[in-house]
Amino acid sequence: MEYINTANNRSRIKLRLILDKIAKIITVAATFFSVIVLAILLYRVFSEGLPVLNRTFLTGRLSTDPSSAGIFGAILGTFWLIVVITPITMLFGICTAIYIELYMKEGKLRSLLAMNIANLAGVPSIVYGILGLTIFVRGMSLGNVVLAGGLTIALLILPITIVTTQEAIRAIPEDLTEAAYGMGATKWQTIRTVIIPATASNIVTGFILAISRAIGETAPLVVIGIPALILQFPNGIFDKFTVLPMQIYYWTMDSVLVAEYENLAAGAIIVLLVMLLMLNLTAFIIRKKFEHQQ
Repeated sequence: MEYINTANNRSRIKLRLILDKIAKIITVAATFFSVIVLAILLYRVFSEGLPVLNRTFLTGRLSTDPSSAGIFGAILGTFWLIVVITPITMLFGICTAIYIELYMKEGKLRSLLAMNIANLAGVPSIVYGILGLTIFVRGMSLGNVVLAGGLTIALLILPITIVTTQEAIRAIPEDLTEAAYGMGATKWQTIRTVIIPATASNIVTGFILAISRAIGETAPLVVIGIPALILQFPNGIFDKFTVLPMQIYYWTMDSVLVAEYENLAAGAIIVLLVMLLMLNLTAFIIRKKFEHQQ
């Protein structure tokens, strides 16, 4: 009987080793394939986009003429979108996370709220576009202006910011908060002087990464009716606008009819990649700076 059990255990171990090797091979092959595809895409984007990157392209207005088309209006639209998103997301995201983690009592309501917020972080972005169209564009009669687009995208990344802030608060050692309470600090004083400074790096890093996702979104803006071609530069939150992802999307579609638009789309992709790289680099620098200070 013991011999049979030993033989079975050996066969199971051999099977697991074989499955482990197969899993490693599949993982390496998938990674290698992904890297090759990414390299091909980047090569094509840079080879087609670099020739159009010049002063006229970066500072000019959008135009139906590919030779004189520029993306400065789309860059300004992206900037104004961030201006709307940042205060709304930071204020409501941080305050909501603090309230859930530090003020709400353990129970079904808190569990239900936390579960729903986590689920909202995984909802497809086009659903938020429909919500923004219903509430902000039509319900509040804002139209397809910067404020409506910013509020829609803010709803999209708000759950991500809340979850990130919650995780940062949970990672704080209890000794810090207990020491503050032991010295006679109130809950708000502890939050203001201990919890927020201790979680600042993680909160800011998560927020910047959420902004990186926000400026790359296209589906919600398509749903709320952001125009493909707008000649005037947006000068405020109540102006009509377009953003880089939208312009890339429409130029890519129009390249079927006009081949030159393909190069313009590639150039806009390079600019968007540079912006995303700068945001991610900023998040990395901020995180490292706070780690050295701690």
